[in-house]
Amino acid sequence: MAGRYYIDTAIWRDLHENRKDRHKHLGEFAFELFKKIRANKEKIIYSDFIVEELSHAYDRQTIDRLFRSAAEFLEKAETNEKHVKEAAALSKELNIPFGDALHGILAKNNNSIMVTRDRHFKKLSNKIVVKKPEDLL
Repeated sequence: MAGRYYIDTAIWRDLHENRKDRHKHLGEFAFELFKKIRANKEKIIYSDFIVEELSHAYDRQTIDRLFRSAAEFLEKAETNEKHVKEAAALSKELNIPFGDALHGILAKNNNSIMVTRDRHFKKLSNKIVVKKPEDLL
């Protein structure tokens, strides 16, 4: 079965802004992962919550352009009330942000690898597979 990857908001930003940290070129890792996913005909899973988080940094046209560039391998995960309740409980149980819990729930329910650099996801690693982009190259 082809891979499925739920890409965290920060990784989308790494890609779009070609971001770097002190030691790594984060944008290049994101770009190479997206290239690999396209070449292998795999899927990137996203949700309305990813779009909402991106809207804090970008206008709607920028988000649309970013998603259009990946349209052939994007798949939307639907969020429902059950996911929200489960994420709220998980957030409280593990003391992590609600948004991270929701992303984790959506990754799990869509049989996806959670691609992130966010340290909060370490607390979810017994429930979902969590990887950095460079781990998947």
